[in-house]
Amino acid sequence: MPNEITGKIARKYMAHFLDASFMGNTPSWYRVGKDLEEFNVEMNPDTEKKKNILGNNSFVHNGYEISASAEPFYAEVGDALFERLQQIVDTQATDDGCKTYALEVHLWEEGATTGTYVAYRQECYVIPTSYGGDTSGYQIPFDVNYVGDKVKGKFTPAEGSTPASWVADA
Repeated sequence: MPNEITGKIARKYMAHFLDASFMGNTPSWYRVGKDLEEFNVEMNPDTEKKKNILGNNSFVHNGYEISASAEPFYAEVGDALFERLQQIVDTQATDDGCKTYALEVHLWEEGATTGTYVAYRQECYVIPTSYGGDTSGYQIPFDVNYVGDKVKGKFTPAEGSTPASWVADA
């Protein structure tokens, strides 16, 4: 990002990555969005509002069930995320076989001058919802189900032969 971002933030500056190594020793950050016109992280708040017999309202917020969907996701030979999704489909993997990390990177924060951006990492489960598709190409759409706590850190994008990296804040 060569310039400082001001004013209204364009959607491309909220970057979403998945670790295509799926809990491997060396993360392989894959940016989600190549064929997507939209990608929303749904908060799905668990709330409850009650009215007691005295006419008073109470409100309870029990947290979130955070999820997202990537559809379409077109298969490309040599693409690390596609290869892992195909393996999940072929083996019908469940539980930890679908576990990885999601990374949300704020490309508008700090990086214009440092090349390193504010980022939040969170464990997630990537679950293919179908496979096949139409004449436009072979597709494996998937859901991302976020679990655990977000951890704030710094993300440095790949440059040349140097891979992208994420480091937790101290």
